Amino acid sequence: MSSQPSPIYDIITIGRTCADLYADQVGCSMEDARSFSKYVGGCPTNIAIGGARLGLKTALLSRVGNDQMGRFVRQTLEAEGVETGGLATDPERLTALAFLGLEDDRNFPLLFVRTDCADAALSEADIDPDFIRSAAAIVVTGTHFSKPHLEAASFKAMRIAREAGRKVVFDIDYRPNLWGLLGAGDGDIRFVADAAVTARVQSILPGCDVVVGTDDEVRIAGGSTDTREALVNIRKVTAAMIVLKTGPKGCLVFPGPIPEDLEEGISSQGFPVEVFNVLGAGDGFMAGFLRGYVRGLPLEECCRIANACGAFAVSRHGCAPAYPSWEELQFFLDRGVVNPRLREDADLEHVHWATTRRGHWDNVCAFAIDHRVQLEDMAAQCGADPARIARLKDLALDAMLAARRPEIMLGTLLDSTHGRQALFRAEKEALWIGRPVELPGSRPLKFEGAASLGAEVAAWPRDHVIKCLVFYNPDDPEALRRTQLDQLHRLASAARLSRHEYLIEVIGTADGKRGETATAEAMQQIYDEGIRPDWWKLPDQSAAGWAEVSTVIERNDRWCRGVLLLGLDAPAEVLTRSIARAAACAHVRGFAVGRTIFGDVARSWLAGDIDDDAAKDRMQARFEQLIDCWQSARQAKAA
Repeated sequence: MSSQPSPIYDIITIGRTCADLYADQVGCSMEDARSFSKYVGGCPTNIAIGGARLGLKTALLSRVGNDQMGRFVRQTLEAEGVETGGLATDPERLTALAFLGLEDDRNFPLLFVRTDCADAALSEADIDPDFIRSAAAIVVTGTHFSKPHLEAASFKAMRIAREAGRKVVFDIDYRPNLWGLLGAGDGDIRFVADAAVTARVQSILPGCDVVVGTDDEVRIAGGSTDTREALVNIRKVTAAMIVLKTGPKGCLVFPGPIPEDLEEGISSQGFPVEVFNVLGAGDGFMAGFLRGYVRGLPLEECCRIANACGAFAVSRHGCAPAYPSWEELQFFLDRGVVNPRLREDADLEHVHWATTRRGHWDNVCAFAIDHRVQLEDMAAQCGADPARIARLKDLALDAMLAARRPEIMLGTLLDSTHGRQALFRAEKEALWIGRPVELPGSRPLKFEGAASLGAEVAAWPRDHVIKCLVFYNPDDPEALRRTQLDQLHRLASAARLSRHEYLIEVIGTADGKRGETATAEAMQQIYDEGIRPDWWKLPDQSAAGWAEVSTVIERNDRWCRGVLLLGLDAPAEVLTRSIARAAACAHVRGFAVGRTIFGDVARSWLAGDIDDDAAKDRMQARFEQLIDCWQSARQAKAA
């Protein structure tokens, strides 16, 4: 065999990919479910994402349609760090769908919508030998042997991999209805004995290095309803390592002969967690096992990682979104199970959220134009129609877009009261977007919109950051502080349920505590409540004050996105000095400034003293001045 170059990828997974639509309502039939959350799905796709989250370099070989769901799948994979060069776009077929329900603790209805779908059209022509050789291991899955053209494609990939000295991992992934043995509505039935399927599966086994399956999957592969007998039958046709998934107990691994007592297999203890959702648990398990296997870890450690990943999966809503990051996994393994309902373990869920949220934000230069009351007052003073405020916000967006530079992350704070159309435009521009929820000027804090804050933000695009300004002093009367903190708890709960990042803007009042530590003390009191915002928006601090802010963040939430400097209508010359101080703080990621940029421009424009072009040009010039200042300060810090 000729020498092969070193692998580029740890694993390439091959086969099913789809959009999963998970019922949001728990404890009812799928027929009675009222809404569904959209995730990516399909066994190989889930494994690729799970592996990427654990630090493996993964790729997917499959097909999606030239449709919205296909683009969603591709974008999600790319955001998760999965290579999509092998993900073809089928110009004729639609992306597959799967509807999933959580009826009770034992029943999880599953409906596949796969009639002539894109991934089921995978063919031998899609198997690029160089791509297959670029992975240390490939993962093939049972469903993609259920049709002759899929079988041919999978066998071609296996042959190329073995000739190149790569490993072949086979996930039996038995779905009787996808083999044509049951109707479309029987997706949750996991086992139907069928001699023809057993013969097909056994034809796959000799070419594998690792075979993974549940009891039911091992039984179909081994042609027996007795698990040990089925394992013995598998061993007769393959020398592959066999991994038997055993649910809550974890797994058993058989590298060689099948012992009389299956418990003599290599294993690692499972984790005592409550089962909330079994769908996708095996894929999470496989991702964990492969994390150890391709890195050459002892099999006991491979099992431990796999069991932990399976425990995460059964404890949360969705398949791939439930899988842990490597950092989260280490946190869990070091600390152990504190609450069997992992989704209700606040510390663990925070690590999960913070280490799997998408994007890296730095050099955020945001034009804050979410002002409502201030602009309404200006319009009233000028005798202008308040309906014109919306046009002003459009002009502000024009100004900020014209100031765009490749080195900065352009951002904005925009409201839906007067800035609805500007928000629609901003969403298409890939900006960092914050949206206010506080009732302007309220103290104690009150929220705008629906009585339920969760209902209010549920309709927002996922990438919008919930922004909440709270007037908060660390020495406020206890009753007032308690009210403020209770409202911030509502904010935090709504954000996590809706999967939005949130920002807390802290501004002290004239009657509150002053000094270099006041803001940091206020932040610490909020952290003491278990409230961990993704972002802070803070006023200017002294150098010592910024140091205290950094200390508080490091002590309480090292995953915090960071701080944006607010302007408080400061004159430009004052604000430039503030930016210079803030940029020296490691946790400050940029600024979000409004009235310093638009204040007198808005008055002149609303009064009719200047036209649209003049207003836009003046706001752009001031915004660019602040960007220049930020970039200079950052460069000075780096020097």
